[in-house]
Amino acid sequence: MTVSELANFIDGILEGDGSIEIRGLAGLTEAMLGDVTFLANPKYEKLVCETKASAVIVGYDWKGDANCAIIRVKNPDLAFAKLAELFAPPKKTIKPGIHPLACVNPEAKIGKDVFIGPFCVIEEGVVIGERTVINAGCWISNDTIIGKDCLLYANVSIRERVKIGDKVIIHNGAVIGSDGFGYVKNGEMWVKIPQIGTVEIGDDVEIGANVTIDRARFGKTVIGRGVKIDNLVQIAHNVKIGDNTAMAAQTGISGSSVIGKNVRIGGQAGFAGHLTVGDNAIVGAQAGVTKDVPAGIMVSGYPAMPHDKALELHAHMMRIPKLKERIAELEKKIAELEQQLKNKS
Repeated sequence: MTVSELANFIDGILEGDGSIEIRGLAGLTEAMLGDVTFLANPKYEKLVCETKASAVIVGYDWKGDANCAIIRVKNPDLAFAKLAELFAPPKKTIKPGIHPLACVNPEAKIGKDVFIGPFCVIEEGVVIGERTVINAGCWISNDTIIGKDCLLYANVSIRERVKIGDKVIIHNGAVIGSDGFGYVKNGEMWVKIPQIGTVEIGDDVEIGANVTIDRARFGKTVIGRGVKIDNLVQIAHNVKIGDNTAMAAQTGISGSSVIGKNVRIGGQAGFAGHLTVGDNAIVGAQAGVTKDVPAGIMVSGYPAMPHDKALELHAHMMRIPKLKERIAELEKKIAELEQQLKNKS
């Protein structure tokens, strides 16, 4: 594919030589002759003039210089993602069928063109939709429903009565429907509260490796349509996540909190229980959310507060060591003045 053909493929505006052949994709610093790269974060703008790539994808309003062809697009991230699909290595062909080392209960309902890998356990009452792929070592407990065109990587565990929509991707080691953290104190003993609810996951959801989503104490823990969950995320019982929300790794959401639609959550953010986060809010990395977050605002810090206020507070905190030195100097001068007054009297 030439640079010119590539520009047409992503609906971009080409500036420069369009005849060069493109063989692959790479980052700004790794790209070589024959590669296309992209600039999405202004932080790396200076690297554009240093890249060895044959073409670079930039936004419409970019005003820098480059030593290669430039392709201007509305959204460089989205354009590069589209190209990544084009240049990705061919996917492994999976022939539908049930591996002889899988254990599938005869009462399970398996759809057309489903693949079930070795050492999978499919229990009674399970329903698996057409064209779904379940890789080695997965355990699907009784009465769970999995939709069409889903992909479960190796060693996924799904507990009883969970409902999963269509086109859901679940990565290795994820656990869906484990017991919520529910106990009540009886004297010095903790008594376990039965977790009799379930988990419901919408269509087009992607769940990262080693994610845990707990079943509800009663009712449902709900993951909305189009939600994207990074690795190592913990979602507690009765949490509700709105459509198209995305959360980065090591986020923890305590029980019964409600996260709105189109919310973005940075890595290692933590949420207390019984909170509400409004639609289109942004929660910064490592934020500690202890109270409700209104729709459409960005919060960060601990405790989480509006981002501009958090930045202001951080700036003040950075000045504390110098203020401490100034106070010590002033205290010394005051002590000297007091001593002088004392001597005069």
